[in-house]
Amino acid sequence: MSRRRFLIGASAAAGAVAFGGLSGCGRTGATGDPVAPTAEAVRRLEAQRRVANQTIVPAHLAARPTQIDLGGRIVQTWGYGDTLPGPLLRARAGDLLQVRVDNQLPADTSIHFHGIALSNDMDGVPGLTQDPIAPGGAFTYEFTAPHPGTYFYHSHSGVQLDRGLYGVVVIDDPAEPGGYDDEWVVVLDDWVDGTGRTPDDVARELGMAASGEGSESAGEMGGMDHGSMEDMEGMGDMGAETMQSDLLGGAGDVNYPYYLVNGRIPTDPVSLTAVPGRRIRLRIVNAGSDTAFRLALGGHRMTVTHSDGFPVTPRETDALLIGMGERFDVLVTLADGVFPLYAAAEGKPGYGVALVRTGAGSAGPTDTRPAELDRQVLLGTDLSPREQVRLASKSHDNYLSVDMGGTMSPYRWTLNGRAFPDAAPLAVAQGQRVRMRFRNMSMMFHPMHVHGHTFALVSGGARKDTVTVRPMQTVEVEFDADNPGQWALHCHNAYHQEAGMMTTVSYRA
Repeated sequence: MSRRRFLIGASAAAGAVAFGGLSGCGRTGATGDPVAPTAEAVRRLEAQRRVANQTIVPAHLAARPTQIDLGGRIVQTWGYGDTLPGPLLRARAGDLLQVRVDNQLPADTSIHFHGIALSNDMDGVPGLTQDPIAPGGAFTYEFTAPHPGTYFYHSHSGVQLDRGLYGVVVIDDPAEPGGYDDEWVVVLDDWVDGTGRTPDDVARELGMAASGEGSESAGEMGGMDHGSMEDMEGMGDMGAETMQSDLLGGAGDVNYPYYLVNGRIPTDPVSLTAVPGRRIRLRIVNAGSDTAFRLALGGHRMTVTHSDGFPVTPRETDALLIGMGERFDVLVTLADGVFPLYAAAEGKPGYGVALVRTGAGSAGPTDTRPAELDRQVLLGTDLSPREQVRLASKSHDNYLSVDMGGTMSPYRWTLNGRAFPDAAPLAVAQGQRVRMRFRNMSMMFHPMHVHGHTFALVSGGARKDTVTVRPMQTVEVEFDADNPGQWALHCHNAYHQEAGMMTTVSYRA
């Protein structure tokens, strides 16, 4: 069994010796047996979400080898059909989604519905919440969508996310107040597959295969240097010393040949067409595997209205910094002309672009960097929630610490000093208010994602499921333990996750 294939039994064994919280804070964790994805508590909660005459929204996704046109550049990859991103899945809050997945790939696969607080047995993490979908096999994900918002789906097997195995999920609000004329879905991505390398080649180049797949943990490796610059030398075009951001520090491990907006490269960008004066809602998703994007619309300011699906107090800005796995909704009133929607690969020498057309003419060279990118830049941690989604104020019952660290040589990323699956699960109990401290002890940023829950930032209170934690910084979050099961918690850098930066939030009965 690969060290990147996790068994629930291993989780339980590790949890027997794991701390559940910081005893020095006077808070307690949880004890008892793990609540399995098939437990009665999981089934009972999903049954409570079901209602009479519930609308059923069926969908079908076939994961298969495919050929994609990135805009004059044809690549062989894996995807959900012949489009990039994959098919848009759309429902209303409270609907029952039934998504059948047929695996026509030569490898196991799965799908995770990122950001949706669904039933644990439908979370799509092989070895933790389900068996992998074998080649030639099928699996139907069936769950109630509890909250409106912008989400996305992607493979949660190996580094398959870094192929074309992703798409967007929009859960509409039946009480949507509107206030806009049209809506565009914008998906950002970094791309390598079919360009002479695959994501598995990238993993080998980073040294993941060379570091072995045994059970050696970071804590047994003679100390950690937290990704020091000495470790990053000799990495060629993947040298992290060349990927630095004033806002994020170390900006990633991989220089990609292409950066995409809605599946297109800058030399043949997609066009988004409207008329001047229209107010547009952009639903922006960063589906990248190793790249944060700084996004702006030339000649415009944006008003941020939602982060990770949940409404925030509206904030105007020139640009947004979007970590992997984060989603933002913004409103823009369009001027007359042709404008670049420009997504700079943060700390890397590349960008993606789309064109917004409201009139005749040209936007000029698509490699012209809009001035807005270097003006006001907002991060998800700068936002505050709308009052209707603010987490109720109460003291926490359980305090959990999650320290991020790692090395580039060997390529190993850790939580609390150990690499998955050796990282100790974080034990919680149903009904607890949980406070979690993310401490980044490395020189690289990490977008930390918790499955099955939306947390509140302790500073500011914005509701999120993915938060970018900058080098040597601490971010504290709180959530209510109201969705039983075994939930993955990991860095949404696909290579960091696969190299060990993952554990579980483990409900105990």
